[in-house]
Amino acid sequence: MKVVFAGTPEFAAVALRALIEAGFEVPLVLTQPDRPAGRGMQLQASAVKQVALAHGIEVLQPLSLRMDAKDPQRALEASAAHERLVSTDYDVMVVAAYGLILPRSTLDIKPCINIHGSILPRWRGAAPIHRAIEAGDSETGVTIMEMEEGLDTGPMLLMERIAITDTDTTGSLHDKLAALGGRMIVEALRKMEAGDLQAEPQPETGVTYAAKISKDEAKLDFALPADMLARKVRAFNPFPGAQAQAGASTIKIWNAQPAGGSGAPGTVLAADANGIVVACGEGALRLTELQKPGGKRLPAAEFLKGFSFDGLSLS
Repeated sequence: MKVVFAGTPEFAAVALRALIEAGFEVPLVLTQPDRPAGRGMQLQASAVKQVALAHGIEVLQPLSLRMDAKDPQRALEASAAHERLVSTDYDVMVVAAYGLILPRSTLDIKPCINIHGSILPRWRGAAPIHRAIEAGDSETGVTIMEMEEGLDTGPMLLMERIAITDTDTTGSLHDKLAALGGRMIVEALRKMEAGDLQAEPQPETGVTYAAKISKDEAKLDFALPADMLARKVRAFNPFPGAQAQAGASTIKIWNAQPAGGSGAPGTVLAADANGIVVACGEGALRLTELQKPGGKRLPAAEFLKGFSFDGLSLS
């Protein structure tokens, strides 16, 4: 079976590696254009592009796949990509965290199936891993689904569930789901080859949407309950990183757990090697890994050697 692959970040790169290792022929890869990254803001290839180039696979990086795009350059690139897809000998397109909407013109060329990091129809959309942790879900999973023009609305082909632990961050859960997605997409294509892949419509109830994460969400509101803030810290690790204002400094909070204590929201109740305990709207939050501007992520004991919370409240 010949597979065209469309994806961009590491979540997708894991699946591409799995397909290559399983022996599927991948004649073409689509990924987002190179983006500036790092302190030097140098252009960097996506994780998927790096895997493709390492295996000698042709890469396309159009700005859009919509041939009716208003921007002439985007429309031109979309038309060229469409022509390349039509001329490519493949059986199915696999999509994982691509970042571009596939228009009907693309979906109509060959079957398109998607690797989505949630138990659909819960958490359709851009940030299903973050939102599952933030909401306090006890489980999540991966759904392999047929693609259609709606946002993650297509029929389901395979689904597997995993537990979300009390210590899972978006980073750790991402890695678990990426590995699961890589295994499942190989299984799905094997079933497709055997004519044994059955589609099931998504339930009409239980639909939720995982909106894209905004940096504006990073600031913690200590008027909220401590357990809710602890989930936000885990959900925003590694991006965008939860933040709080401590005097003139904006500090990032990478690890925190609910703790005993009460007081006016934002009041620092204790600051020692065990963590910085901050009063919340309900209960208190113990901050155990922090980072000051220009510094490194540090456990509380090390952080306090270079930062004092005396007389400070967090906001």
